[in-house]
Order: sequence, then C-alpha cells, then structure tokens
Amino acid sequence: MKVGVPAEILAGERRVALVPETVGRLVKAKVGVLVQAGAGERAGFPDREYEAAGATIVADAADVFRDADVIVKVQRPLATDGRHEVDLLREGQTLIAFLAPLVNHDLVRALAARRVTSFSMDAIPRITRAQKMDALSSQATVAGYLAVLIAATRLPKFFPMFMTAAGTIAPAKVLVIGAGVAGLQAIATARRLGAVVSAYDTRPVVKEQVQSLGAKFVEIDLGTRDTEGAGGYAKALDEEILRRQQELLARTVAESDVVITTAQVPGKKAPRIVPDAVIRQMRPGSVVVDLAADQGGNVEGSEAGREVVRHGVLIVGPSNLPASLPFHASQMYSRNVHALLSDMLDKEGNLVLNFDDEVIRDSCITRDGKVVHGPTAALVG
Repeated sequence: MKVGVPAEILAGERRVALVPETVGRLVKAKVGVLVQAGAGERAGFPDREYEAAGATIVADAADVFRDADVIVKVQRPLATDGRHEVDLLREGQTLIAFLAPLVNHDLVRALAARRVTSFSMDAIPRITRAQKMDALSSQATVAGYLAVLIAATRLPKFFPMFMTAAGTIAPAKVLVIGAGVAGLQAIATARRLGAVVSAYDTRPVVKEQVQSLGAKFVEIDLGTRDTEGAGGYAKALDEEILRRQQELLARTVAESDVVITTAQVPGKKAPRIVPDAVIRQMRPGSVVVDLAADQGGNVEGSEAGREVVRHGVLIVGPSNLPASLPFHASQMYSRNVHALLSDMLDKEGNLVLNFDDEVIRDSCITRDGKVVHGPTAALVG
C-alpha cells in the first residue's frame, strides 16, 4: 500500500501533511510513501530528509495522485492551474484531509461522485482513544500561542510588570474569551509573558482549568445551564442569551488592554460576542485578536486576514494561523494523521477499513458514492 503526500496549493499554506519522522514510522510498518518534490520545503523539511526516511520523491502532484492508494493533505482539494485536485482522485482511492464537510457541500458532492472514500480530520470524534488523532486541538494549540505573540508585538505596552529606575510599570490586562484548546494555550502563553489574565467561557466546567493556569475566571450568570454541546464544544446560544452575554462582558472587555476571542461552533458562523459599542469603550491602543475571523468573527468589524483600527483599537483577524508556524504545526498534524492511519493498517501494511470502529466510522465523509457522515448528509441532501 502506498501513501501519497502532494504539496499544498492554498495560498499561504506552508504546512505539509506528513513529516520525515512519521514517514519513517510508516515505512517501518511496510507502507510505501510518495512525496511530491518540495512538499515539505516551506515547513522546514527538505526532500533529502524524506528520502533518508525511506520516501520516494515524485516530481509532479499528478504522479502522486495516480500512484498512491491513500492521499493525505492538510487542506481540502482545491483548484489550481486550470485543474481541480478532485479530478486527480480516482474511484476507490482514500483521501485524508481537513475537509470541513459541514460547510464545503460542493466538495463533498464531488468526492461522492468520484466514489472516493474520504476522511476529514475535523470530524474525528472527541473520545479518549482518539485524542492522539485530534488535529483540531493540535492546530488550535498553535493558534492560541501565536495569538498572544501577535497581541504582544502590537500592544504599545509591556506585558509583564517591570520595576525600573523610572518607576514601576504595571502589567498588561489580557482577557481570553473561550477556554477551549486555543483559549487555554492563549492563557498559558499570556501568563508566561507576565500579563494579568482573565478568561470567560459559557461552560462553567472549564473554570478549574482556567484557574490552574493562573488566570481569573470571569463568571457570568446567563440564566441557563445548557451551554455545552456534543464533544465538549460550547453550544450555540440563542439571540437573547447572546445579547445578555455581550452586556455582562462589556465592562471586562473595556478594562482590558488585550482581548483574544476564540469562540467557534462547528459548522456554523462564529457567535458575535464583542459588538462595536464595546470596542468604543476600550482604551485607544488596545488590541483585539479574533481567532474566529475566518468563520465570520466574534468581534464586530474584524476582517479575516487583515488588521483594522476602530475607535483607536487595533483589531487583528488572522487567517489560517497554524500555517505561520509550519514546522511544529506540521509535526503535530503529521502525528495525528499517522495515528489515524495506524488504525487503518494491518500487520502487513495493507489498508483495512473497519467501519465498526467508532473513529473510522464517524470521521468518514464519503464512501461508495454516498455521503455517509450523518451531520453532513443532513445538510448536503
């Protein structure tokens, strides 16, 4: 069995789906690995390292798609140079990537029409056994870390307290909204830099995690206990509760030097948590980093991939942030993919898909010409 690694073609994407470390593990498991020339260069993994790990370097993406049984990517199949990567896939081939099937309906239909067996790394079930495959969490770790560094370099203040001959410099006040993986990493990073950190999440169950990192948990009574959805994700709130949340958070946001928002609901537009009226109350020079900008934004006025100034406040809407730290982001993603592949291989390195296995069943999006992922099928029709 052969696994193929084509170069990513999305503009700005510097990650690679497999790094030499995991290629070596696959080769030891009797799996052949084909890597497109230069696929790992932008992440810091030259072709010679793949060859040393036992991979075969292939000149063109078309050759990788033609000869591999399984294609592994970071991004979903895209179009480039007049051809679409979906058209390079063949019937019976297996694809593993971030497909975002709940929003990319045309892609899902196209994969079904090609009779491709596809698995989405953002559909891995959130169970204990699958933690090592949880690519959403691994990439959110990168995003949370970088969000704080972005804020620290944009804020016209020190993050830590300083005792100087010119007097004491007070530490920056940082508020993190959303205490999932990205939020918790942002809290930890901001604390390492010496900031005074507060955090808010609709799920009271995360209070202990926030406090264990040295941050204050902002408690707001929304009048409901039903705030956690499937898989431990925050549940989408109705309009009235969302309005109450905005009102009660306003004072804390206004008193912060930095606000980092991370709230997202899978398959839906990000909830609007910080309206323009609250931005107006913040001090000029304050910084907001909206990690949900690609999904519509938690902050009114944020724009994906841009930095804008509103009422003297800098609002940063980073896009595809994990691609900005490609070496370790690729390394973690590669380990996630390897863990999933390991569950699909027998002792001879052959692909054996056991759809009675919860992980394989729930992460599969298309198979035998059908959309088999329940939530996606309900949307695609």
